[in-house]
Amino acid sequence: MGSASGSPVRPRILTVLAAPAQPAVLTGGNQILVLVIGLIALAALGVAVLLVRQVLAADQGTPAMRRIAAAVQEGANAYLARQFRTLAVFAAGAFFLLMLLPADNWAQRIGRSLFFLIGAGFSAATGYLGMWLAVRANVRVAAVARGVTADQQQNAQHRAMRIAFRTGGVVGMCTVGLGLFGAALVVLVYRADAPRVLEGFGFGAALLAMFMRVGGGIFTKAADVGADLVGKVEQGIPEDDPRNAATIADNVGDNVGDCAGMAADLFESYAVTLVAALVLGRSVFGDTGLVLPLVVPGIGVLTAVLGIVAVSPRRSDRSGMTAINRGFFLSAAVSLLLVLAAVYTMLPSSFGRLHHVPDAISRHSGDPRLFALAAVLIGIVLAVLIQQLTGYFTETGRRPVREVGRSSLTGPATVVLSGISLGLESAVYSAVLIGAAVYGAYLLAGGSIVLALFAVALAGTGLLTTVGVIVAMDTFGPVSDNAQGIAEMSGEVEGVGARVLTELDAVGNTTKAITKGIAIATAVLAATALFGSFTDATNDALRGAQDVANDSAGSLSLDISHPNNLVGLLLGAAVVFLFSGLAINAVSRSAGSVVFEVRRQFREHPGIMDGSETPEYGKVVDICTRDALRELATPGLLAVLAPIAVGFALGVGPLGAYLAGAIGAGTLMAVFLANSGGAWDNAKKLVEDGAHGGKGSEAHAATVIGDTVGDPFKDTAGPAINPLLKVMNLVSLLIAPAVVRFGYGPHASAPLRGAVAAVAALLVVGAVYVSKRRPVNVADEPPAALSGPQVGLTNC
Repeated sequence: MGSASGSPVRPRILTVLAAPAQPAVLTGGNQILVLVIGLIALAALGVAVLLVRQVLAADQGTPAMRRIAAAVQEGANAYLARQFRTLAVFAAGAFFLLMLLPADNWAQRIGRSLFFLIGAGFSAATGYLGMWLAVRANVRVAAVARGVTADQQQNAQHRAMRIAFRTGGVVGMCTVGLGLFGAALVVLVYRADAPRVLEGFGFGAALLAMFMRVGGGIFTKAADVGADLVGKVEQGIPEDDPRNAATIADNVGDNVGDCAGMAADLFESYAVTLVAALVLGRSVFGDTGLVLPLVVPGIGVLTAVLGIVAVSPRRSDRSGMTAINRGFFLSAAVSLLLVLAAVYTMLPSSFGRLHHVPDAISRHSGDPRLFALAAVLIGIVLAVLIQQLTGYFTETGRRPVREVGRSSLTGPATVVLSGISLGLESAVYSAVLIGAAVYGAYLLAGGSIVLALFAVALAGTGLLTTVGVIVAMDTFGPVSDNAQGIAEMSGEVEGVGARVLTELDAVGNTTKAITKGIAIATAVLAATALFGSFTDATNDALRGAQDVANDSAGSLSLDISHPNNLVGLLLGAAVVFLFSGLAINAVSRSAGSVVFEVRRQFREHPGIMDGSETPEYGKVVDICTRDALRELATPGLLAVLAPIAVGFALGVGPLGAYLAGAIGAGTLMAVFLANSGGAWDNAKKLVEDGAHGGKGSEAHAATVIGDTVGDPFKDTAGPAINPLLKVMNLVSLLIAPAVVRFGYGPHASAPLRGAVAAVAALLVVGAVYVSKRRPVNVADEPPAALSGPQVGLTNC
């Protein structure tokens, strides 16, 4: 129903973006530039091949070390193969659903669905490549420490660190290479339609990454918690002792969770940030907006190579983190200088000289070169500050971790309390930094919301210039952890060599925590930019909807004073808590099954303790595989279906508020979980290095309890929130035209909206109910072994 004058009522809050620009068409020069960026992306993959050869050229150690490494490789391959078969069903369903969603033309629909599969495939490939090399590099890192004397300690540590970091460098180059190549290919092929097609590419990457992060996180932490509770606490045997039946599963989990899962997570962060920047860039900078967001991460590809090579330890370095920080800061500084040259080459001196931009943008005062440079600078500085802040709260030599370690003198309860308080406090500082970055982008725009959102997206691309080094830092952690495990299980590394690997593992714990912090910052920037893309898509749909009723204004507005928007805000925050609870509870149930299985083996096979019998490693791998694949479905359905239920039931305004609530709660929750877990882990390392009584003391037992609490925090629920936020934003972006079409105007259909919302809500409730009903397996005999290759798992 129209207004009194006969014109349709326009919602006041949602129309924050400028009128649409003319369709962006790439000029000849920009086409060449995008083509060059695509070639740079392929060159990154070539650099990855060279680094692979360097890593594989190193010595693999003794036959005993190779047998253990082969068992880990086999278990990781078997798990990922089963996981990919399971996820193929979800991917096929999403492919056809995307074909049904509204689009301007069939070319967009087909391209969106096709590049959904390509994005999912690239995400899976990045995760698989990270796992494939990591399980081959860990034994090579362990071999470096074999037979090391005191005089050779520093040289051995440097060589081990170089192998581990360049393994991560391979994953980093694959991440930036595949992400940039996919985005450049879409822009070259689809041009003006590229933003809509890129939505499918980003959604595919995010959906696969979330499933891999949740599934891998459940696997790795179930094995780790079960191994620690029975091995360290009950039996008093060291970590990675070959007598513990969960050790192989624990080492497998490090690779499927921290390598495959985190690599896929960072790839989708890369892809989704590019998607948001390109969608907004076209609306703001016209044809240049389809190129600039590719140029900035293209520069990051070049500086990533520099940063990875620069991580070459020196005798003057205080610790391994000194060398890693050198590579990270060098990469960031050179990136900024090259971005400076790029923006002054590509952009004019005033907004009015940009082609195919809205009138509101062309009239904007200021220099677009300074605008773009400052936005990218915000992202780079944010990465540096998050790196330093997370390092402060999780490094073994810093006060927070030392205080957590000291609290072990009074028992496990105080360890848990100190870790929780540390995580809560650190979340505030991280949120302030991220909020300052977003507000800084807003100030750059001079009051223009559309420019502010594009500045946030450019800040995200600025942060992406460091992603190659960040991914290398992340993979470095599990490679170092596995190397120590292989060394201990084989019994081939003792004394000085064992100390080399212990120090390397402590550095790896810090790098993993740092990369989680930066991944969270990237997720928030991407989600904020995607929120702008959601608003843009909604406005486009509203322009096509006629006769928007006056009483619909409440469900179209983002004004938080509307009660339905407040409900949406609360639901968005609640979903983050429910998602985290489901992930942690899944680890708890699966870890319980592992505990009972390991206890059973110790009870029924007493020869395991004296070394006369070999544990049945394969049965624990089976338990973890079964539980991980079974449990990942519920969080995945929650992420995809909850926005659908909210949007179709309440409208686009409450759906926007839902996203805002999820971003706010998700930021704080993710940092809290990641930093608490990282601090508990390194507090345990601190005690194991001799502090407060060392290994076997009551303080050690207390920190082991803290570490087992923190394991699902930092490696399952916390990191999985990153893809959760982007999946929910992308789902909302994709369904926004349908919500508007069937909610407002002549095509409005309350029964259809209600049916869609009811089905989505019932599926979520049913999945949660089934998940909560699953018991912990406490039977004397474990569940039947899953089918798949098991050779080597029981005889390593």
